Amino acid sequence: MEERLFEMKKGRGRVWWWLYACSMQLGLLLIWVYRASHVPEAGARGRWAWIAVSAAELWFGFEWLIALSVRWNPVHRRTFQDRLSARFEDKLPGVDVFICTADPTLEPPTIVINTALSVLAYDYPPEKLSVYVSDDGGSIFTFYALLEASRFAKSWIPFCRKFNAQPMSPALFFSKSSVTAHNSNVSEWTAMKKLYEDMERRIDAEMKHGDISNEIKAQHEAFSEWGSKTTSKDHQAIVKILIDGRDENAQDTDGFAMPTFVYVAREKRINYHHNFKAGALNALLRVSGEIRHGPIILTIDCDMCANSSQPIRDALCLFMDEERGHEYAFVQFAQYFVNLTENDLYASSFKIVHEVYFPGLDGQGGPFYTGSCCFHRRECLNGRIYSHETNKIWLERQRPKIHEESVGALEERTRSLATCSYEENTQWGNEMGVKYGCAVEDIITGFSIQCRGWKSAYLNPKRAAFLGLAPTTLSQSLVQIQRWAEGHLQFLLSKYCPPLYGFGRTKLGLQIGHIFCGSWGFSSIPTLIYVVIPSICIVHGISVFPSVSSFWFAPFAFVIAFSNAFSFWESHFYGATFKCWWNGNRMDLYRRTTSYLFALVNTTLKLLGIADSSFVVTPKVAHDETLKRYERGIIEFGSTSPMFTVLSTVAMLNLFCLIGGAVNVLAGGGMGALEQLSLQFFLCAALVLINLPIYHASFFRNDEGRILMYTTLLSVAIATVACFVPVF
Repeated sequence: MEERLFEMKKGRGRVWWWLYACSMQLGLLLIWVYRASHVPEAGARGRWAWIAVSAAELWFGFEWLIALSVRWNPVHRRTFQDRLSARFEDKLPGVDVFICTADPTLEPPTIVINTALSVLAYDYPPEKLSVYVSDDGGSIFTFYALLEASRFAKSWIPFCRKFNAQPMSPALFFSKSSVTAHNSNVSEWTAMKKLYEDMERRIDAEMKHGDISNEIKAQHEAFSEWGSKTTSKDHQAIVKILIDGRDENAQDTDGFAMPTFVYVAREKRINYHHNFKAGALNALLRVSGEIRHGPIILTIDCDMCANSSQPIRDALCLFMDEERGHEYAFVQFAQYFVNLTENDLYASSFKIVHEVYFPGLDGQGGPFYTGSCCFHRRECLNGRIYSHETNKIWLERQRPKIHEESVGALEERTRSLATCSYEENTQWGNEMGVKYGCAVEDIITGFSIQCRGWKSAYLNPKRAAFLGLAPTTLSQSLVQIQRWAEGHLQFLLSKYCPPLYGFGRTKLGLQIGHIFCGSWGFSSIPTLIYVVIPSICIVHGISVFPSVSSFWFAPFAFVIAFSNAFSFWESHFYGATFKCWWNGNRMDLYRRTTSYLFALVNTTLKLLGIADSSFVVTPKVAHDETLKRYERGIIEFGSTSPMFTVLSTVAMLNLFCLIGGAVNVLAGGGMGALEQLSLQFFLCAALVLINLPIYHASFFRNDEGRILMYTTLLSVAIATVACFVPVF
């Protein structure tokens, strides 16, 4: 029997993990017993506050148990590329790479071309590699940048091949590497860097000018596609093959063949709903199906460049494994970020997700499709149902190349596949392609594929396969999380509801994983209860927790101490510092009280027909001063976002309650009152401590990233009124 192309290993340290799980379950059970047996009598002061806090604790326990079930059976995979090469090097399938961009201002063309150049330089037979860029903004600047990139690629690809350049993004490579004057390769390195910088300078100059010069327009007939009336929301379909991989003359500077490189801007009309990124991906599915029809598809965001030359071969180790490869529909890779601060200011690394939760999902039938850094079987995206008897097929089977068709004829024929009307009265967005109607079209698409009998797999190689750009302001981070939470909640409430639609089709653990993410929006309510009501009760001298001298104090203290100790140990085990862990806790609080809350509100409004769906593109660039503050670990506020009003109000409320409660205790409450309110004081003090950046931004900072005076005054006024609200 042939050796496997990959291996699967269960997670280590299971005994310690089960001790933690059982201990926490016992602590939670005792807390629930206390709440059930100590309900205040009807009419007692603070009864409803006590009940609200109890309900919040019940939710937190439910949330913890769901998270526990997702983590309990982690699987880690290792691939063997040498075995793949030995058996299948001549039978490797064609691979189509899809890159999506939507706005040349928020996603500058220089970022897009770096991503495109990085995947064009993959260690893979160029005649079997095709790269398609979907420009949903229909920008002439993006097209010009890609045209420049197609020329630069003739030098960049052989440079990467010769020097094993990794990462393969020119901007990232030259920022991370250098050569000494005595190095024999210094001249080539310097020349390539200058070639890239010259290209970047030309692109930036045209962007700054606001139009493409006539001299440049004369270089390519495609510029005639853009007229004076062309806008990002109203333009015809454009398909331009920048590098034709069929052409024997399409060679790099070393004389080797080059991958196919295609620009696609699907048609946009104001009276047609374009279905955001899902619509763009479906247009690419159709266009690529006529140009090269690669059986394997990689979807990647425009800011997520290739950091390794080997991800395609890693993914194929799973797809082409003789024993189990036919079971897998997609292979999801971990997503890492190149611009994180030393202590991960906005908790954007998602290290525990990569190292714990996704391997746990892999043990339950497969991870989610997250929309980027994922390899798919084309047939699965096109609606194929899994069948053990019929699915053992060779991936190298692909559509014959159309040698006789000219580039112009092929462009014109595929243009019709990217028009607004093409999908009318078809199954695109429903039974075929990426699903429509949800803010996280990727998640719902992956789940529907798994419900058709397919499995997915998760890979997190030692060298990160992809590197992207994380948000550099608090607003960007919170809005991004809001979109995810909103999409997951819409998914949970849709016809594809995991426990209903997935019943009998997928494993229970996978359904629970989706429930965990889908419940983020609901988590905002118990979190707000817990960070507001106990603090207000301090001012009124009302206890909602057991006193220090009570037996029931022990389970509360144990759960608080043990859960935080385990959380810190786990973060430290995966390379995080104490400050990184602390920032993660702060961001968890901020996401729960703003991103999740606004996701819940928006979803409710959409269900009531009051609001429409929208897609927010996260900016990939920041102003110089903003970037400097980010690199120094200073949180960026600087706007009148309602999210900041909520955060500031919660912070001010806890500060006022801590001070007011301390004054009351010193003025007459004595040690008895302190004993009764000790846990509330601890919770309130912890919230004040974690919100120190808000107080600093409100009262001491004078830079543009501070909290605006209007927001500070409004939050102080709301917090002051809240302190005097009667507690029932």
